[in-house]
Amino acid sequence: MDFQKQKKILVHTCCAPCSGYCFEKLVNDGYEIAGYFYNPNIHPEPEYKKRLGELARYSEQMNFQVLIEEEPPELWFDAIKGLEQEKEGGKRCEACFKVRLEKTALFAKKNGFDGFTTVLTISPHKNSAVINQIGKKIAKKYEIGFLEENFKKHDGFKKSLELSDKYGFYRQNYCGCVYSKKK
Repeated sequence: MDFQKQKKILVHTCCAPCSGYCFEKLVNDGYEIAGYFYNPNIHPEPEYKKRLGELARYSEQMNFQVLIEEEPPELWFDAIKGLEQEKEGGKRCEACFKVRLEKTALFAKKNGFDGFTTVLTISPHKNSAVINQIGKKIAKKYEIGFLEENFKKHDGFKKSLELSDKYGFYRQNYCGCVYSKKK
């Protein structure tokens, strides 16, 4: 789908540090955005709450809408079952991206968005090509637009660090799942 004419985008987000630059870039590019926090992968619960709290603080301060979707973490564990021992960045991560992006696409479609995207591509630890490929497949499946982005380009990650310092964001030191924390 052509995003030149489609402006209302649901942006999957995982935390305030990843969202800051991405949200600002999308708005500056002319999109009407809403954040979508759907992350049953983030463990333990205090970590989940801390990331959500920081995102809520940022979105309130900057007047960005963030919609929150919560599900029991067991659904995520079921989705990655058998992939627990995969290396970071491997098939477990791909399954995790798929779960979260599929839920984002469905929510976007149901709630009148033109398409969706994700802030996950800002991380230098995540393969943007893999994430975008998953997003495009899901978009095709549900007949909704997907904005393919690599937010780490043009110093995006560096700019996200600068915004994190500016707003005093808590910056986590692992992706979010219990298996990435073990490293």
